[in-house]
Amino acid sequence: MFRFATSPQLPKQPAVPALLRLQLFAALCVCVAVCCFLTLVPRAPRFTSRLINLARVTNLDRLTNSIPGFTPGFANPFFAHSASTLAAIPGVAASVPPAVLNGRVTFDGTPKKYKPIDMSPEPNCAKFYTSSPMPEVSVTGPQNSLQNVIVYISAGAPDENFAGPVVHLNQRGCRYAPHVLTVQTNQEVWVQNDDTVAHSVHPMAHVNPEWNRSQPPGTPPVVIRYTQPEFIRVKCELHPWMRSVLAVFKNSHHAITDSNGDFTLPNLPPGKYTITAWHELYGAQSKEITIASGENKDLNFVFKVTPY
Repeated sequence: MFRFATSPQLPKQPAVPALLRLQLFAALCVCVAVCCFLTLVPRAPRFTSRLINLARVTNLDRLTNSIPGFTPGFANPFFAHSASTLAAIPGVAASVPPAVLNGRVTFDGTPKKYKPIDMSPEPNCAKFYTSSPMPEVSVTGPQNSLQNVIVYISAGAPDENFAGPVVHLNQRGCRYAPHVLTVQTNQEVWVQNDDTVAHSVHPMAHVNPEWNRSQPPGTPPVVIRYTQPEFIRVKCELHPWMRSVLAVFKNSHHAITDSNGDFTLPNLPPGKYTITAWHELYGAQSKEITIASGENKDLNFVFKVTPY
């Protein structure tokens, strides 16, 4: 009689409980739902809060940690980009306390001195002033502070879709007000002529289209809207002393120093940034910073200036 050798018994793998299988399936379903939602975020922002609640309720980290053989948390390749992607969604990022950058811009040296503006050729504008006004190219304040410096994030911040109000640039007393203006790409700037004399609006752009348009008194505002970031000098061809600066950025992280040279960049996500301070006469300088969630950080700039 023949006897057949029995094959050796392989060690049994520990069975995955049915509950854990259901948990794994649920985790996969949630991830598929997240991916589908991300494709619809631009069209359906009202569902953002639902996604946030879904992520909180499912608690994927705790769920996947209990599954044998499954890489815990978002370290798993399947979830490798989930955390950063969710953080980029409005509402999710709001759960991370934003940081604030405060600072002051001053000068070292002797600023350039300008002669008062002679408006005698335009009496209708000269009547607004008891004495001849000064140019606004170099405006200083107490303790060597420097006004009208544009401070912005030049590297490290993502582009943003614009969602904000119209800003106004007024021609009043044969001057542009404000002298320096910052906006985002696709944000509308309405140039209004408040004088009783005609002006022209000439943004001397290089990256964006350049044009020059006449604006008689009492006419509707001239609308400016640019799609590319750029520092643009604006002038009136009829009154050579009328000058302004329009700076266009791809995000909302920019500010202009006040009469004390102070600025604030609020609502910054934590990260590493390059901060640049730009002045129309004294040039630009940049500094790198790293800012943590919820941190209030100080950053100052000093411009070397000369009278010539």
